[in-house]
Amino acid sequence: MYKDLTETINGIIDFQKVSEERKAILQPLIDFVQQKVHYGADINLNFICTHNSRRSHFAQVWAQVASAYFNIPKVHCYSGGTEETALFPKVVETLTNQGFSIFKIAETDNPVYAIKYSDNTLPIIGFSKKYDNSFNPASAFTAIMTCSQADGGCPFIAGAEKRIPVTFEDPKISDGSLEQTQIYTERSLQVAQEMLYVFSMIKN
Repeated sequence: MYKDLTETINGIIDFQKVSEERKAILQPLIDFVQQKVHYGADINLNFICTHNSRRSHFAQVWAQVASAYFNIPKVHCYSGGTEETALFPKVVETLTNQGFSIFKIAETDNPVYAIKYSDNTLPIIGFSKKYDNSFNPASAFTAIMTCSQADGGCPFIAGAEKRIPVTFEDPKISDGSLEQTQIYTERSLQVAQEMLYVFSMIKN
């Protein structure tokens, strides 16, 4: 894992800062992952938000990293939206500043990014897509709803064996403001800390 990324993780690994309320919200995800690990099954996590542009990507990326950090095998993280837009550039900038190596592999209105957390691992592929895009698993996955709008707007996720709401406040509220960098940094670190907490609780 890259040195700067490890330093970012070391700065947020104090799980006493995760509130009891948030731990209760995260417990169903912990239980789901633990059950899969117990049976040696693949763990397919699809993080879903309305536009698949901000929170769902933060969650996808940090969950994949957290599973690697705590050596939890067979974890495959995806993301999607109720509609396709584009991965917001500030998300890419924020993750880069926190230690990821990110490069664009397709230049379109909906760019495709390779997001690497180590030189010797496959990159996480980041681009906006609907949750049922063919890039994502069609069945045997859990749908993790990262925004209340998508959670309320998608009463049924085809193929999902479980649906777990783990919602985050949208950093989009800071777009165009002087606080934008700070808000995106804080949201990314919150998601990172909570995903690290989830995987720290898993017993191999």
